[in-house]
Parts: sequence; C-alpha cells; structure tokens
Amino acid sequence: MTIKIGTRGSLLARTQSGVIRDQLIAAGHPAELVIVKTAGDLSAAPVAEIGIGVFTTAIRNALHAGEIDVAVHSYKDLPTAPDPVLRIAAVPPREDSRDALVASGGRVLGELPAGSTVGTSAPRRVAQLNALGLGLEIRPLRGNLDSRLGKVASGELDAVVVARAGLVRIGRADEVTEAFDPVVLLPAPAQGALAVECRSDDAELVSILAELDDAPTRAAVDAERAVLAALEAGCTAPVGAIAEVVESIDDDGRIFTELSLRAAVAAEDGSEVIRSSVVGPVDNAVALGRELAAELLDRGAAEVMRNR
Repeated sequence: MTIKIGTRGSLLARTQSGVIRDQLIAAGHPAELVIVKTAGDLSAAPVAEIGIGVFTTAIRNALHAGEIDVAVHSYKDLPTAPDPVLRIAAVPPREDSRDALVASGGRVLGELPAGSTVGTSAPRRVAQLNALGLGLEIRPLRGNLDSRLGKVASGELDAVVVARAGLVRIGRADEVTEAFDPVVLLPAPAQGALAVECRSDDAELVSILAELDDAPTRAAVDAERAVLAALEAGCTAPVGAIAEVVESIDDDGRIFTELSLRAAVAAEDGSEVIRSSVVGPVDNAVALGRELAAELLDRGAAEVMRNR
C-alpha cells in the first residue's frame, strides 16, 4: 500500500512533507504527496480574520474522510483542542525555532531607522516589535515566503519578519540578516516543529510513524502548546513561548536533564509585556506549561490579551 500524505501546495509545505515522504520510503514504506487546498491558500485576508485552523482544517477533513492516510502540518498552525479521531503520531526533530529578519541592505533590526516599514501580520510579532520602542511602521503581510521576501527585494518594504525554519527548509537561510534571540522576540509555540498526524484507529500506521518521533522536540512542543491552551488563546494570539531540554547538575554533581520553558504575553501596541519562566522534569511537560500559564494569568495576561 502507498501511504498518501496530505499537504498544502506551497513550496514550504511540499518541502516539509517531502522530507517525511522520503523518510518513509527509505524505511521501506511507499509514500506519495497529495495536495490539499486550505482556506489559507484561497484567501489573502489576515489569518486572524479567517479563523483558527485556516491552514489545517481542510487537510484534517481529508484525513477524516480517508482521502489521505497522513497529514503533515506546521505544528504551530494546529488548534490546541485535540481531535479524538486523530493522533499526532510523530513530532520529528525541530528546525530552528527563532524568528528571523530579512532586511534590505543586509541590516539588522537595530540598524533600521525609525519609520522603517516592517512586514508581519502575526499579532505576537507585532506586539513584541512594538514593545522594543524602535518607532517601526508595522505593515500587514500575507503570502508564501517567495512573495514575502519579494516585497523587500522590490523595495515595497524595508524588512519582513518570518520564521527562520521556513527559510532553512527551502534553502534560503542565507537571506536572513538577523536571527532573533528569544530574549528579543519569543517565537510562536511549536514554531519550527512539524506534526505528523494520522487516524487514531490505524494502529499499523501509528507504529510506522512513531519511528520518526523525537522525544525532546515533542516534550518542548507539548509544554509550549500547553501554555497556549491554558491561556485559551489561539495560534494567532500575541503569545510567545519556547521550551528546551537542558542539562543541570544536582547537589551531588550528577548531571540530569530538565525542561526550561519561557513564555510572554504582550499587548499588540507594545504597551505591556508579561514574561515568565519555569524549569521542571522533562516528562512533566504539559503540567509545566499549565503552571506557567497560571502564573501569566495571575499577573494579568488575560487583560493584556483583551487589549489587542
């Protein structure tokens, strides 16, 4: 049987899904890509206006209907509410999670003068950029990576902010003029990670896909998305989060691993940013995410998000 892998038709989506296809074929499982058009591909409106699941609902519907066997998503696009019929069978090793600047003249953010036009439609990026107080003019930005980068090349924009992972995957990482440290710009929860999904009742396929899973990546993403879910915020909310498996040393000098999680909620005009962090056991990822979200809420995160 040939495994049918559903994917969006963009270069980035086909490249990401192609990696999964090639890994399955290399493991002895014939596989092919099936292009599925999503609401996000058919509309140029901001994602926040089209709704949650704009890039994933159509692909998941095809999976429900048996038209495809596997769906490959950019994990950050998936709603946090689980689908009981489907399972995230694999979270492969994550690409660079950082946001990246692509600016004319090879400039970094600090070299852009006040009034420079910077393209991004993500409320999270807008909020954190505004909070830096650099006097930038943030403009809406949609479209595939080629069209976004083209707005800088043509002079329509001075710079754009995109996920570095996407540029790496399509072979254009050399166009990045600055990769943002999370201290400056926290990425979206699960940014740079893929979710490989199939039907829960397909035990054989669940087992096959599980070979592609990377435990540290899954733990990190589970923690980040738990923050988002506990805040009852969607993938377009002004929430950033990043988790990493790190090494620590106990009082007896023994090395062990922990999960370090940071998150931030920001008002879209940049007037307020609430940041928190937590460290805990790797196998307690979801609970850590909920703990951090509770702290953010105690410090007024709900009110900040309402002031978008």
